Amino acid sequence: MNKRQALIAAALATVCAASAATASAATASASAEKEKCFGIAKAGQNDCAAANGSHSCAGQSKTDNGAAEWKYVAKGTCEKAGGKTAAPAK
Repeated sequence: MNKRQALIAAALATVCAASAATASAATASASAEKEKCFGIAKAGQNDCAAANGSHSCAGQSKTDNGAAEWKYVAKGTCEKAGGKTAAPAK
């Protein structure tokens, strides 16, 4: 890995860490009104890391409605949207 690739990788890691920190701060205040809903996120529109560990940042889902991908939704609306509130088994 050359220096340029290392710098790009470090920059991407910083962006992911910053978005995760922002998401976790938002999560604390929003957790009372929202819940994780698995299986409804469109490609590139997931809220955070995949449940199966395939990636660790928001916006990295590759397929629509992946079982391991999730989004925050208003409490009580997940199953109406066709999702599940429990993470899939690994």
